[in-house]
Amino acid sequence: MPSDTKFKVEVFPSVKPKRVPKSVSGELKGAASPKAISRMKKESVKCPVVEREVAFLVCFACPSFLRRVTGVVDCAGGQGPPKEWLIG
Repeated sequence: MPSDTKFKVEVFPSVKPKRVPKSVSGELKGAASPKAISRMKKESVKCPVVEREVAFLVCFACPSFLRRVTGVVDCAGGQGPPKEWLIG
């Protein structure tokens, strides 16, 4: 697992929540509480790897995600989320 932070990405509330694929939601059920997942569905990030806005849950499940501290995500860059996760 990469440990070098290549990008620092700010998390922001979405005007309109992005759709999250069921495969991502199902993968995260054991990793976070339902309340936390519900809150994270309403957040987005401007992904530097795919160069577009994605739902935070997609970022959270991405192989390049390292950590989130006080509204900032540390991203290792390199490998982005799988293409089937990128809806709309």
